[in-house]
This record gives sequence, C-alpha cells and structure tokens, in this order.
Amino acid sequence: MKNIIKLSLVIGFLGSTIVLNAQNFTNNLDEASAKHKKHNPIYDVSEAQLNATDTIPDFDTKPNKLKISGTIFHSDGKTPAKDVVLFIYQPDEDGNYEVKKDENRNRYIYHRAWIKTDADGHYTFYTFMPGKFLRSKELKQIHRVIKEPGKAEYDMASFFFNDDPLIPDLTLACRAKAVQSMLRLEKEGDMYVAVKDIKLPKDYTLSQ
Repeated sequence: MKNIIKLSLVIGFLGSTIVLNAQNFTNNLDEASAKHKKHNPIYDVSEAQLNATDTIPDFDTKPNKLKISGTIFHSDGKTPAKDVVLFIYQPDEDGNYEVKKDENRNRYIYHRAWIKTDADGHYTFYTFMPGKFLRSKELKQIHRVIKEPGKAEYDMASFFFNDDPLIPDLTLACRAKAVQSMLRLEKEGDMYVAVKDIKLPKDYTLSQ
C-alpha cells in the first residue's frame, strides 16, 4: 500500500513538473517571439505613423536621387493590397552600411524607410542610388522586408538595378531571378525614377 502511495506521489510530481515545463516552454516561446518582433527593424516604427510615402535619411544631400514607386498586389497579381508595410534599408553611395544607436543604445542601419500601402496598394520611396564595395561581387541592392496584415514579417528579394555592370556576369538562372525584382531606371530632371509593382507570394519562399 505504501508503495502505491509513493508511486502516486511520484506520478503526481512528474505530472506537475511536465505542466510547469510546458508552461515555461510556452512562456519562453512567447518571450522569444516578442523579442524577435522588438528587434526586427520593421517594428521600430508604429504602423499608425506610416503612410504610402517615405524618404530615406540624407535624401536631400545625395547627388544621385532616386524615386521608387509602384503598386503592391495580392498573389493574384490583380487585387491591390492595402495596409501592407514595406521596409527598406541600404548602404550609402560607397557601399557602407552606416550604423547608429537609438536612445536605448540599440544599433540600427541609418539609411532606412517604411511605407504602408494605401487603399489602392500604392507606395513611394524617395532615396538615393546605393553603392557597393569596390572588390565586392555583389550587385548593388536595396534590401526589403514586408509585412502583410495578420501575418509575420518576411524578407523579399532585394531591389536590383538594370544598369549594374555585374549583371552580364551572372548565370542565366541568377539573372532570371534578379530580373523579377530589378529596377529599370529612367532619368527625370535631376532624379532617377523607377516604377516597380510587387506581387505578394502565396509562399514566403517565392517572394519577388
């Protein structure tokens, strides 16, 4: 009888431990998720502060100004996607990612901007032509992170540029992939202009 009682106590203790561990695991997951959102730069600005147009810091002082605009569509390629947040960041004209610290001493890339699409899915960024390291074999690019309403944020392929001298060196497969997010530049006055529509993917791995 004593052994049965001891066994019952042990099982009860193990059951409580499993429940507590499960609760701790869930709490840790929630904490990790909150921490991830806190540190992802797309969340550095409240959506309530965003609109369909934004300007990268130092835009006014840069010689090669660039305007990027277009429409973000749902995966059908026809329906405008409203309230989609698009975050971009980029190196400066020398290919350097200028890093600064906010009031909480958190580091962030200085040349960045956010938009939130309007009811027609429109967006506009005013920025400048990024550079790259002289010995780097990477294409010039502007990085993108996107967040649809009710979904987690995810990376999209970077904006690339049709005048990049490294384009001819790409394999046909890489070139075909780069073309999907490539900006075709036109000169209007003292500014380069690119119109680029974006189709949201059904699967995050198919982003373009």
